[in-house]
Amino acid sequence: MAESTFWDDQQNSQKVIAESNSLKVSIKELVAYQARIDDMMAMQELISEADGEEAELYVSELEETANDLYSEIDRIEIASFLDEPFDKNNAILSINAGAGGTESCDWADMLLRMYTRWAERQGYAVEILDLVPGEEAGIHRLVRISPFDSNKRRHTSFCAVDVIAEVDDDIDIEIRTEDLRIDTYRASGKGGQHVNKTESAIRITHQPSGIVVACQNERSQHKNKATAMKMLKSRLYEKIEDEKRSEMEKVYGDKGEIGWGNQIRSYVFQPYQMVKDLRIGVENGNVQAVMDGDLDSFIHNWLRAGKPRTRNKDIQMEDA
Repeated sequence: MAESTFWDDQQNSQKVIAESNSLKVSIKELVAYQARIDDMMAMQELISEADGEEAELYVSELEETANDLYSEIDRIEIASFLDEPFDKNNAILSINAGAGGTESCDWADMLLRMYTRWAERQGYAVEILDLVPGEEAGIHRLVRISPFDSNKRRHTSFCAVDVIAEVDDDIDIEIRTEDLRIDTYRASGKGGQHVNKTESAIRITHQPSGIVVACQNERSQHKNKATAMKMLKSRLYEKIEDEKRSEMEKVYGDKGEIGWGNQIRSYVFQPYQMVKDLRIGVENGNVQAVMDGDLDSFIHNWLRAGKPRTRNKDIQMEDA
């Protein structure tokens, strides 16, 4: 950055500055943590020299500091796992209802709320790019007493959840115009007359791969197309990367239907309450807390497990 020619290439210089700032934040946290460790060591020496109430006061303060440091090192450790090139980028999350009809559509709405609540807790902004409501109500597996069943029977519903990273614009991925089918349609939901009465929404189908993306949140068809193209680029990049990882399960390979036998997480509401991740064996009996966005135990243990990040799986939810 001190070179006289640094600002000749504005685009590259901005990237360097962004990377520098990111590294500074990481290093600053580690330096601050080490400083607190040094303070604890100094306090330990004071305890050895003190006695009576003074010693007890130092011990109490030392224990409180140690507990804080345990929580902090847990957060730092999780951050250290996010070392892939695009882990710092925005995430694109898709939820698709599977077997279960109206129940599954409602389950998809519940999962949307759950992930939105989690994101808000982390300080992330959430933007809905495309939303296609179910025919009646709103793949994880859900088991509950159905609110749509007059006989109050237990139903099982499924939804598929897919998470990919939004790739940078400078990633070199060839997308040929002749390989695309671009459809326009009227946006649904809120947005006013302009959004709902003009064909501003965009759906792009990449015919060689079969990948379909859509965006309808902008008033401008041009902006929706730009966003949809970025989503397509992200999905194509993820597909290419998955094909390189031959030892891993292919995310965009044969995932099976969104139904029995493919779930990775089960949510049981009746006759008992339990959310269990079948990949890592993590359980949480507080179903309401999980549905309100308390997902850190699942996310953190999945990262610690060091397993391949196989997205596009089924989540099973049970009513029992």
